[in-house]
Amino acid sequence: MSADTQGRCGRFPDSQYVELAVEVFALLADATRVRIVLALRDVEELSVNQLADLIDRSPAAVSQHLAKMRMARMVTTRQHGQRVFYRLANEHAVRLVTDGIFQAEHALSATPRHHHEAAAKADTIRASEDA
Repeated sequence: MSADTQGRCGRFPDSQYVELAVEVFALLADATRVRIVLALRDVEELSVNQLADLIDRSPAAVSQHLAKMRMARMVTTRQHGQRVFYRLANEHAVRLVTDGIFQAEHALSATPRHHHEAAAKADTIRASEDA
C-alpha cells in the first residue's frame, strides 16, 4: 500500500479492504444466511432452534451457516447451559441485506415498495410540520 493511501478510509478503489468486502458479499450470497440476518435484525438474540423455525430450515443446516457467519465475525454468541444464542455483531450486515433486497425490488418494479414507504413517511412528516 502506498504512503498516500495509508490512513484513508476504505472506500477508495485502491483500498486494502476491497478483497475483504468481496468475501463479505460472498458470505451473504446464500439465501439461508440472508434469512438469518433478517431474522436476527430486530431481536436481541435467538437460539439455533428458534432460527431454524423462523426460516424453515433444519437446525443442522442453520448451525453450519451460523458457524461460517461466526468465523466471519458477522454474528456473536452467548452460551447459557447447553444452549447457544446468536446475535448480529453489528448493524452493517442488516444494511447490506436491506440494500440487496431494495436492489432486488428495483429489478421487479418501476416503483419499488421501499420508495412507496419512503414517500409515505415524507408525506407524514410534511403533514405534521404543516399542522
